[in-house]
Amino acid sequence: MTDNQGPAADAHRLTPGDSAPDFSLPDADGKTVSLSDYRGRKVIVYFYPAASTPGCTKQACDFRDNLAELNEAGLDVIGISPDKPAKLAKFRDNQELNFPLLSDPDREVLQAWGAYGEKMMYGKRITGVIRSTFLVDENGVVQVAQYNVRATGHVAKLRRDISV
Repeated sequence: MTDNQGPAADAHRLTPGDSAPDFSLPDADGKTVSLSDYRGRKVIVYFYPAASTPGCTKQACDFRDNLAELNEAGLDVIGISPDKPAKLAKFRDNQELNFPLLSDPDREVLQAWGAYGEKMMYGKRITGVIRSTFLVDENGVVQVAQYNVRATGHVAKLRRDISV
Protein backbone atom coordinates (compact mmCIF):
# COMPACT_ATOMS: atom_id res chain seq x y z
CA MET A 1 0.00 0.00 0.00
CA THR A 2 1.55 3.28 -1.06
CA ASP A 3 0.33 6.79 -0.72
CA ASN A 4 3.53 8.45 -1.82
CA GLN A 5 2.24 11.66 -3.33
CA GLY A 6 5.40 13.71 -2.78
CA PRO A 7 7.64 13.50 -5.86
CA ALA A 8 4.78 12.38 -8.10
CA ALA A 9 3.07 15.74 -7.57
CA ASP A 10 5.99 17.45 -9.33
CA ALA A 11 6.62 14.73 -11.93
CA HIS A 12 4.64 16.36 -14.74
CA ARG A 13 6.01 19.88 -14.53
CA LEU A 14 6.65 21.55 -17.86
CA THR A 15 10.00 23.06 -18.73
CA PRO A 16 11.09 25.41 -21.52
CA GLY A 17 11.24 23.52 -24.82
CA ASP A 18 8.29 21.24 -23.98
CA SER A 19 5.24 21.24 -26.24
CA ALA A 20 2.43 23.00 -24.41
CA PRO A 21 -0.43 20.54 -23.78
CA ASP A 22 -3.35 21.59 -25.97
CA PHE A 23 -6.71 22.28 -24.39
CA SER A 24 -10.25 23.26 -25.28
CA LEU A 25 -12.16 24.75 -22.34
CA PRO A 26 -15.26 26.90 -21.90
CA ASP A 27 -14.75 30.59 -21.19
CA ALA A 28 -16.87 32.74 -18.88
CA ASP A 29 -19.62 32.83 -21.53
CA GLY A 30 -19.51 29.09 -22.28
CA LYS A 31 -17.68 29.56 -25.60
CA THR A 32 -14.92 27.01 -26.25
CA VAL A 33 -11.40 28.41 -26.37
CA SER A 34 -8.47 26.25 -27.44
CA LEU A 35 -4.75 26.80 -27.10
CA SER A 36 -4.50 26.05 -30.83
CA ASP A 37 -6.59 29.21 -31.45
CA TYR A 38 -3.44 31.13 -30.51
CA ARG A 39 -1.05 29.45 -32.97
CA GLY A 40 0.97 32.15 -34.66
CA ARG A 41 0.89 34.35 -31.54
CA LYS A 42 2.63 34.19 -28.19
CA VAL A 43 0.32 33.61 -25.24
CA ILE A 44 0.73 33.79 -21.48
CA VAL A 45 -1.28 31.00 -19.85
CA TYR A 46 -1.69 31.37 -16.12
CA PHE A 47 -3.38 29.10 -13.61
CA TYR A 48 -4.94 30.44 -10.42
CA PRO A 49 -6.82 28.74 -7.55
CA ALA A 50 -10.15 30.59 -7.34
CA ALA A 51 -11.89 33.60 -8.87
CA SER A 52 -12.77 36.49 -6.57
CA THR A 53 -10.31 35.57 -3.81
CA PRO A 54 -7.89 38.33 -2.74
CA GLY A 55 -4.70 36.95 -4.31
CA CYS A 56 -6.36 35.82 -7.52
CA THR A 57 -8.12 39.17 -7.87
CA LYS A 58 -4.82 41.03 -7.42
CA GLN A 59 -3.10 38.84 -10.01
CA ALA A 60 -5.95 39.12 -12.55
CA CYS A 61 -6.11 42.90 -12.13
CA ASP A 62 -2.33 43.11 -12.66
CA PHE A 63 -2.73 41.24 -15.96
CA ARG A 64 -5.68 43.51 -16.85
CA ASP A 65 -3.66 46.65 -16.08
CA ASN A 66 -0.67 45.42 -18.12
CA LEU A 67 -2.62 43.89 -21.02
CA ALA A 68 -2.14 46.79 -23.46
CA GLU A 69 1.66 46.62 -23.12
CA LEU A 70 1.64 42.82 -23.31
CA ASN A 71 -0.56 42.93 -26.44
CA GLU A 72 1.74 45.53 -28.01
CA ALA A 73 4.62 43.10 -27.43
CA GLY A 74 2.61 40.40 -29.28
CA LEU A 75 1.43 38.57 -26.16
CA ASP A 76 -2.10 37.43 -25.38
CA VAL A 77 -3.21 36.32 -21.89
CA ILE A 78 -5.45 33.45 -20.77
CA GLY A 79 -6.37 32.68 -17.14
CA ILE A 80 -7.48 29.17 -16.12
CA SER A 81 -9.05 28.00 -12.85
CA PRO A 82 -11.36 25.20 -11.68
CA ASP A 83 -14.23 27.70 -11.34
CA LYS A 84 -17.45 27.22 -13.31
CA PRO A 85 -18.16 29.67 -16.19
CA ALA A 86 -20.85 31.55 -14.23
CA LYS A 87 -18.38 32.35 -11.43
CA LEU A 88 -15.78 33.39 -14.02
CA ALA A 89 -18.30 35.72 -15.70
CA LYS A 90 -19.08 37.40 -12.38
CA PHE A 91 -15.34 37.76 -11.62
CA ARG A 92 -14.66 39.15 -15.11
CA ASP A 93 -17.51 41.64 -14.89
CA ASN A 94 -16.78 42.76 -11.31
CA GLN A 95 -13.07 43.33 -12.06
CA GLU A 96 -13.54 44.52 -15.67
CA LEU A 97 -11.12 41.84 -16.89
CA ASN A 98 -10.27 42.11 -20.58
CA PHE A 99 -8.84 38.66 -21.38
CA PRO A 100 -10.35 35.15 -21.46
CA LEU A 101 -10.93 33.24 -18.23
CA LEU A 102 -11.34 29.51 -18.83
CA SER A 103 -13.05 26.88 -16.70
CA ASP A 104 -11.32 23.57 -15.88
CA PRO A 105 -13.58 22.04 -13.18
CA ASP A 106 -12.25 18.51 -13.80
CA ARG A 107 -8.68 19.86 -13.36
CA GLU A 108 -7.48 17.84 -16.37
CA VAL A 109 -5.71 20.79 -17.99
CA LEU A 110 -4.34 21.93 -14.63
CA GLN A 111 -2.83 18.47 -14.15
CA ALA A 112 -1.49 18.26 -17.72
CA TRP A 113 0.39 21.54 -17.16
CA GLY A 114 1.65 20.50 -13.70
CA ALA A 115 -0.43 23.23 -12.07
CA TYR A 116 -2.37 20.92 -9.75
CA GLY A 117 -0.86 18.86 -7.00
CA GLU A 118 0.72 18.96 -3.60
CA LYS A 119 1.65 22.36 -2.20
CA MET A 120 2.24 24.08 1.10
CA MET A 121 -0.42 26.48 2.34
CA TYR A 122 -0.17 28.16 5.72
CA GLY A 123 2.39 25.55 6.75
CA LYS A 124 0.17 22.58 5.83
CA ARG A 125 0.64 20.21 2.92
CA ILE A 126 -2.49 20.21 0.76
CA THR A 127 -3.51 19.23 -2.76
CA GLY A 128 -4.74 22.07 -4.92
CA VAL A 129 -4.05 24.52 -7.71
CA ILE A 130 -0.41 25.58 -7.89
CA ARG A 131 -0.32 29.23 -9.01
CA SER A 132 1.67 28.93 -12.25
CA THR A 133 2.44 30.99 -15.35
CA PHE A 134 3.69 29.94 -18.77
CA LEU A 135 4.77 31.74 -21.91
CA VAL A 136 3.93 29.69 -25.00
CA ASP A 137 5.44 30.71 -28.35
CA GLU A 138 3.81 30.93 -31.77
CA ASN A 139 4.45 27.23 -32.39
CA GLY A 140 2.98 25.97 -29.12
CA VAL A 141 6.32 25.49 -27.36
CA VAL A 142 6.78 26.48 -23.71
CA GLN A 143 9.32 29.30 -23.44
CA VAL A 144 8.85 30.12 -19.73
CA ALA A 145 7.44 27.86 -16.99
CA GLN A 146 7.02 29.37 -13.53
CA TYR A 147 5.48 27.45 -10.63
CA ASN A 148 4.48 28.65 -7.16
CA VAL A 149 4.43 32.27 -8.29
CA ARG A 150 3.31 35.05 -5.99
CA ALA A 151 0.02 36.76 -6.78
CA THR A 152 1.36 40.20 -5.90
CA GLY A 153 4.07 41.61 -8.12
CA HIS A 154 4.10 38.58 -10.40
CA VAL A 155 3.18 40.39 -13.62
CA ALA A 156 5.96 42.95 -13.12
CA LYS A 157 8.44 40.12 -12.48
CA LEU A 158 7.22 38.23 -15.55
CA ARG A 159 7.58 41.35 -17.69
CA ARG A 160 11.18 41.74 -16.46
CA ASP A 161 11.88 38.05 -17.09
CA ILE A 162 10.66 38.26 -20.71
CA SER A 163 11.89 41.82 -21.33
CA VAL A 164 8.49 43.40 -22.00
